Amino acid sequence: MSLSPVTLENAFVRLEPLEERHREPLRAAGNDPDLWRFANVNLNNDNFDAWMEHRFKEVERAGELTWAVFDKASGSYCGSTSFLFFVPAHKRVEIGWTWYAKAVWAGAVNPSCKRMLFAHGFETLGLNRIELKLDANNKRSFKAIERLGAKFEGIHRSHMVRPDGKLRDTAWFSVIREEWPAVRDGLDARLAELSR
Repeated sequence: MSLSPVTLENAFVRLEPLEERHREPLRAAGNDPDLWRFANVNLNNDNFDAWMEHRFKEVERAGELTWAVFDKASGSYCGSTSFLFFVPAHKRVEIGWTWYAKAVWAGAVNPSCKRMLFAHGFETLGLNRIELKLDANNKRSFKAIERLGAKFEGIHRSHMVRPDGKLRDTAWFSVIREEWPAVRDGLDARLAELSR
């Protein structure tokens, strides 16, 4: 089994497989060094094109999926998210390389994206586990992932070397198949509130 490009859509957002046509709209959406403080490519927004080329390369080389996120409320692209490190034999994938313009923070975009990505993983691909990981110092994303209903699994110390040479401790989270119905219901309730 491999990951196939697919468009995912709900009332709030549309996830479109990343293409060259997304480069300039995403460059505009990501034009904020603060969005990239914890990134391993394009740290502090020093080279957006390097990020785009990295995503295209990994889609081709490793069979990953990267999406451009279209926010229906604003009628514009607002960020990106990916399926990474797909292991069909163990039925797991990671959701990562997620970033959004600050204008959509704390709204419907992130829970909408995660709702569709989890559903695609568990219901369409038949996965057992979906992982999420982040720089342990990224407190805002840490809280956002907890709010989704993912379980914190611990810290991998000195897990990565950042582009600035500093070591990164990585926080790991997951949702497993048995937890998906409760996570789904929580996300649905949250999105219902946001649609009022």
